Amino acid sequence: MKILITGGNGQLGQELQHLLDERQVAYQAADVKELDITNADQVEAYFAAHRPEVVYHCAAYTAVDKAEGEGQKVDELVNAVGTKIIAQACAKYDALLIYVSTDYVFDGTRTSGEYLPDDPKGPRNEYGRTKLLGEQAVQKYCTKYYIVRTAWVYGQWGHNFVYTMLNLAKTHDQLTVVADQVGRPTWTRTLAEFLTYLVEHQIAYGVYQCSNDGQCSWYEFAQEILKDQPVKVLPVSSDEYPTAAFRPHYSVMHLAKETGFKFPKWEDALHEFMGQIEAK
Repeated sequence: MKILITGGNGQLGQELQHLLDERQVAYQAADVKELDITNADQVEAYFAAHRPEVVYHCAAYTAVDKAEGEGQKVDELVNAVGTKIIAQACAKYDALLIYVSTDYVFDGTRTSGEYLPDDPKGPRNEYGRTKLLGEQAVQKYCTKYYIVRTAWVYGQWGHNFVYTMLNLAKTHDQLTVVADQVGRPTWTRTLAEFLTYLVEHQIAYGVYQCSNDGQCSWYEFAQEILKDQPVKVLPVSSDEYPTAAFRPHYSVMHLAKETGFKFPKWEDALHEFMGQIEAK
């Protein structure tokens, strides 16, 4: 089975490579220098030469706040147009496409109840809008696909909330963190394992959602990250910490437990990750 990972240098792309290396599974990983997904001719040439059978599409523009302004054109080019080009290539070469999307495709205005995969969409920021366009392109052009929505992603590679909190704790004795936004953290290891699980177990094609189990606010997440650090964490409201892009107050998504995959609790996943980075 010929495997391609787009966005190979990204946070999830590197986690997938690490996982497949552990399993001694062969793959090709390409980032923008090897494969510009916004260039249809380049994508066509790459697919014609390598004929991938499974494509983990991890390439994305994820600068959520910049997407509201200076990065808006790049956001749409990568997440919407680039995904459309990849979807068309997968359809032409009969490849299975695994597309990673986001909880931001929902409006985030609920106060309780999990968002189900087929619930009405209503993205309220540019990033969510373009990722939804990507979902629609996958569904339009492909018959063999998994769309997997995730949220609050962190991992060993790249910038993320866990690293930010740990770094701030080195220079501050007190931190304030938003307490009125609730969701589910996602360790990239869990996400990578779920993506490969879908493929390896030949789960029915369609839309799924993956995070670690349980839920918390960013404030509770930060408390858990820093519970062994000599720093005080204080809760604040979203109004006290304005951002360019709308952040949902509640974005807890239904997890695809019907697949048989076991989603670790977010606390357990975080502790395992923390243990790994401390060991290094």
